[in-house]
Amino acid sequence: MPKWRGAAPIQRAIMNCDNETGISIMKIVPKLDAGPILMKANIKITKEINCEELSNQMSKLGANLILESLELIQNDKAKFISQNDEEATYAKKIEKAESKIDWKLEAKSIVAKTNALYPNPGSWFEVKGARIKVIRAIEVNIKGAPGEIINDKFTIGCSKNAVQILELQKEGKNKISAIEFLKGNKLKIGSNILTDV
Repeated sequence: MPKWRGAAPIQRAIMNCDNETGISIMKIVPKLDAGPILMKANIKITKEINCEELSNQMSKLGANLILESLELIQNDKAKFISQNDEEATYAKKIEKAESKIDWKLEAKSIVAKTNALYPNPGSWFEVKGARIKVIRAIEVNIKGAPGEIINDKFTIGCSKNAVQILELQKEGKNKISAIEFLKGNKLKIGSNILTDV
């Protein structure tokens, strides 16, 4: 705090490509997430971590902070510090429309969104009319038109760099690696999933 007050702070921090997030123990006040802070701790956000993994790490960190905070309160050593409202940003609820991948964005943003929205609602795109949910992907330094299938490793062009899909889930199916998917779904290199795949 005060950054990312609201419904989806973890997702918004990842989507924003923030380097870190944190846990804050605060007093509840009528204004959303605006109470004075007793304790806080930061945690790094790596390029690979998804929302589920980060949430689990933060839960453990938060549990320890709560115990420490209760001890301070019990011993009359609690000192609350007011937040600076001018530094606050709002983490609005994730809308379903946000989960569709826009290949005209930079690869970094697409990978961040994929990580932020895993496991729910997940980020997705369509190939030949079938919805593909991206489970894991990485940014690679390759050029290609937005939506272009660049190579046989399921690398798709973006406005800057490209996204290589590592793991995915076809609608109604189990999660599989991109390698397994491509064995049964041949995609022509140079074709574009936005127009002619």
